[in-house]
Amino acid sequence: MTQLSRSLPQAPESEAEEKGAAAAAARPIAPPIATDHRDLRDGAFWQVIPSFADIDEATFLDHKWQMKNTITKPEKLLAAVKGLASDEFLADAAEGFRIAPMAVRVSPYMLSLIDWTNPYEDPIRRQFIPTNSTRLADHPKLTFDSLGEQADAPVDGLTHRYPDKALLLALDTCPVYCRFCTRSYAVGPDQEMIEKVSLKASPKRWDAIFAYVARRPELEDIVISGGDAWNLRAKQIETLGHRLLDIPHVRRMRFASKGPAVMPQKALTDDEWFNALVGVVKRGRELGKDVMIHTHFNHPNEITEITRAAMQRFFAEGVHLRNQTVLQRGVNDDAETMVRLVRRCAYVNVHPYYVYQHDLVKGVEELRTTVGSAKDLEKLVRGSTAGFNTPTFVVDAPGGGGKRGVHSHEHYNPVTGISVYTAPSVKPGKSFLYFDPVDQLPEEGQARWANEGEHSKMIDEALAAAG
Repeated sequence: MTQLSRSLPQAPESEAEEKGAAAAAARPIAPPIATDHRDLRDGAFWQVIPSFADIDEATFLDHKWQMKNTITKPEKLLAAVKGLASDEFLADAAEGFRIAPMAVRVSPYMLSLIDWTNPYEDPIRRQFIPTNSTRLADHPKLTFDSLGEQADAPVDGLTHRYPDKALLLALDTCPVYCRFCTRSYAVGPDQEMIEKVSLKASPKRWDAIFAYVARRPELEDIVISGGDAWNLRAKQIETLGHRLLDIPHVRRMRFASKGPAVMPQKALTDDEWFNALVGVVKRGRELGKDVMIHTHFNHPNEITEITRAAMQRFFAEGVHLRNQTVLQRGVNDDAETMVRLVRRCAYVNVHPYYVYQHDLVKGVEELRTTVGSAKDLEKLVRGSTAGFNTPTFVVDAPGGGGKRGVHSHEHYNPVTGISVYTAPSVKPGKSFLYFDPVDQLPEEGQARWANEGEHSKMIDEALAAAG
């Protein structure tokens, strides 16, 4: 107790408690959404999958078992849930896989979190398992590398777009493959109609990247991604982390990973990998450099008691995590779901950081939303929790403009679905266009996009309106 507080008259404890209770009673009871972010899924939920029915908790938490039983063949995935989902759905998904730009890779953990009584509406199924019946035609202006990452790559696997930051693509595999991946041009094996760019985890390729970074004194911030840092071996984590820490002007480093969302077991049972990452973080702190993890939760159902245990292990070691969400139709594009996701991330000590407007990615048009819907959603989310736990809604401007606040467009036409952004500190004098999904536009806009002769006219109109 401070001297000041000792000098003030103190109410009896019972009187103070009575005042507090009365004040609480006078305020309306909070609705369930105010606290249900704490209700994390627990118990042996994975045993609903027939092939996992006899799997005990120790086995399910073993990262080696998760990796070994991760499903990489469509027929194996569909066989695993036969009897849970209808034959019609299974046939629909089989055809969806055949024409998808991304290969299938789904962990037992993710498979277990899907509601197989209603798979078409399930937000996790939507992200990892395509269905042919829901597929929409790609936007006419879609390109395979829509963000232009390869155009801004001075050496293979390093995108240097912002003045002081670079993206290091360390490898081309992940613990799962997301249908909506921006890097479907490189991540995972070739598909039936798509040949990928190769970004293997090659020490020789990495050496060229280290040499480039060392010769660019303006580079202070390196994002290690891919692919996914969760798939790097312990020695590779140490090589990447310590080689970058050895470069004097590198001040910040982020390991980007979907892993905490799709295979948290690794952080609980792969001690060698965990200790390697913690070792890089702690050495960075000793050098006055910031090393953290950027992760990727898209829906509150992805966060369970297993997640909380894994995130607590990082938290106890002083490892900070930030979350980057992709806004997706039917997954998280309503205020209640997004608020619950933001609060649930914060509850497990993962700081909500960004919500990305869905990039123009091949084969997943049904997951994209409009810029207008993102702007509306941001208004509803802001004020629902503390400001430092409120994510920024951004558009990663197609063509290499980088991340722009969704509200910061120079022009937006909700009829044609064209928004115009500029990036004066990244690529001055250039305009960047984002295109809303055609099926979400009013009839007038859909009619104009159905006429190829109108495409250039609509773009010219947008650029003129943007000035």
